[in-house]
Amino acid sequence: MISTHILDTHLGKPAVNVLIKLLDSQDNIVAESRTNEDGRIADFNLSEIKTGDYSLVFYTAEYFNRLALATFFPKVVIHFSVLDIAQHYHIPLLISPFAYSTYRGS
Repeated sequence: MISTHILDTHLGKPAVNVLIKLLDSQDNIVAESRTNEDGRIADFNLSEIKTGDYSLVFYTAEYFNRLALATFFPKVVIHFSVLDIAQHYHIPLLISPFAYSTYRGS
C-alpha cells in the first residue's frame, strides 16, 4: 500500500484538497487523488503494486494560491522505490511556501 499526507508547517495545519499523482518509472499515471480534511490520502485504491521506482507529484501551487500565498515550489516531486510489495509505503510531505521536507513514514 502507498499512502501520504501533507502538513502545512507555515500554518500548522493539514493541507486540504491537494492533488497528488502517483507515477511509475516511465512517468505513467498509476493513480491520483486529493488530500482529505486531515491532509491525507490513506490509500490510492490500487488493486496491486509492483516492485520498482515511483514518484509522487504534489501540486502545491493550487493549494498556496487558494491561501493567497506566493510559493517558490509550484509542485513537489518525491521519487521512491518499492522493494517489497508486502510493506506499507507512507510518504509524508511537510510544506511551507519556501521549503519542504519528507521522510519515510510508518
